[in-house]
Amino acid sequence: MKVRISDGATDEEASAIAEALAQHVRDEDATDDLGPTEREQALWKEIEDIELGGPEKYKERLEEQGKLFVRDRLDLWFGEDGMLFEDGKFANFDAWHPDSPEVDAEENDDRLPGDGLLTGAAEFEGRELHFMANDFTVKAGSMAEKGVEKFLRMQQRALKNGKPVLYLMDSSGGRIDQQTGFFANREGIGKYYYNHSMLSGRVPQICVLYGPCIAGAAYTPVFADFTIMVRDMSAMAIASPRMVQMVTGEDIELEELGGPDVHARESGSADLVADDEEHARELVADLVSYLPDSADEKPPQTEGKPPLRSPAGIDSVVSESPNKGYDMTDVIDRVIDEDSYFELKPEYGKEIITAFARIDGRPVGIVANQPAQRAGAIFPDAADKAAEFIWTCDAYEIPLLYLCDTPGFMAGSQVEKDAILEKGKKFIYATSSATVPKQTVVVRKAYGAGIYAMGGPAYDPESVIGLPSGEIAIMGPEAAINAVYARKLSQIEDEEERRQKEQELREEYREDIDVHRMASEVVIDEIVPPSTLRTELENRFAFYEDIEKDVPDKKHGTIL
Repeated sequence: MKVRISDGATDEEASAIAEALAQHVRDEDATDDLGPTEREQALWKEIEDIELGGPEKYKERLEEQGKLFVRDRLDLWFGEDGMLFEDGKFANFDAWHPDSPEVDAEENDDRLPGDGLLTGAAEFEGRELHFMANDFTVKAGSMAEKGVEKFLRMQQRALKNGKPVLYLMDSSGGRIDQQTGFFANREGIGKYYYNHSMLSGRVPQICVLYGPCIAGAAYTPVFADFTIMVRDMSAMAIASPRMVQMVTGEDIELEELGGPDVHARESGSADLVADDEEHARELVADLVSYLPDSADEKPPQTEGKPPLRSPAGIDSVVSESPNKGYDMTDVIDRVIDEDSYFELKPEYGKEIITAFARIDGRPVGIVANQPAQRAGAIFPDAADKAAEFIWTCDAYEIPLLYLCDTPGFMAGSQVEKDAILEKGKKFIYATSSATVPKQTVVVRKAYGAGIYAMGGPAYDPESVIGLPSGEIAIMGPEAAINAVYARKLSQIEDEEERRQKEQELREEYREDIDVHRMASEVVIDEIVPPSTLRTELENRFAFYEDIEKDVPDKKHGTIL
């Protein structure tokens, strides 16, 4: 439509005419009675059918197991409006879907909607991410050619756009009777783990296990940065109990073979155990609040909060006796923002605490010895746990806070068999190589190589500060006296005189290793009143927030 407005019209008249014409056009458009064609309606029916999942009898079994159907699970995670899009819904469509869009979902055991695997993008807690979810109603969530292709595409896109990946796993492994075309191919299931490796440290990878993840399926959880298992529902193992029995003769239940307690307490493969599906979502919602979308970004900051407990109580919590236990979380609660403590692997390597928290709104990764557990001595599992946590924090630009109170690495024949040297090496290497800001607090004892692993002065921390209870030494007083003076003391026949001499030597030794001596010799940067520790850390983390550190020019180290 062309309209001519006379030259004599004012600007106001011309605007009024234009608006009236625009409204007329809108009114004309509103009367458009075009609707979906039969072709589109047929497509909608196909989509509805696909979204029903596998045979109805398998959906009923989910209810018996206390599990959600995969699409209901996605609704729980993302809500009605959180799903941005899905890819590959029609995967393998020609192989299972009859000409008619009307399919009897209960009778058709060969239904393979989406090839048993859903991928796409969604919004979660205000963050955009990629997701993958197995449909256990389709061949027990097993993986086959088209599903593998969808999985690989999702990972490769995550590499390019730098957004986190969420894996919602419920899979029996590779579909053995259909392995041709996906198992050993260049772009087959083996490529999963190549892509996991390329994504590692690029974007956060979070895996939640809802069922028995066996064989190939079990590698995704262990390649992920963080793994959550759901109690009474999930398991992971390199082989099923039936296969274990066939290969080794061992008769074992899946729960005992690879249930949540096994991996949370014994192997360390599970970071957290959720009580149910809703709890799993809550845990991941808390977790992502500390993480950036990718290694190119800084972790998200929040408005700071005061600690749950007063910092004034720190010195009362820390016993003067170096051998008396206390709970390090009582110190942590007086330093970090209230309600910001998020511990990982709490049941594994309990002698060391690894946790995310915030100090004045800034995310930090805490590595703290736990004197309430075996005096805070560093055992192999604890060293392994700390090394992995430090490495992850460094990958995602999360500053590190070390709270040191340890007699050092544990000695003995069993820990040697358990690779204390090998795992201790990894702990020290991770601390040495981390380039994020590091603050170290000598809370009480820092003996042996424990001070090395825990970010001591030689390990390029931004600061090493001591509390008045702090001590730094090769070993504790008792061990030192025994090592140096045992022969001389044995020559003192009078028992009372010998005890008195031991006490004198002990006091002399403690004076030599006292934190004041360390500050006097500028081994540490400062001794601070414990009640000011929170403020001290706030200021130091803020001041060194943008510090730049270099590592030697090399391809990579050989330790991890």
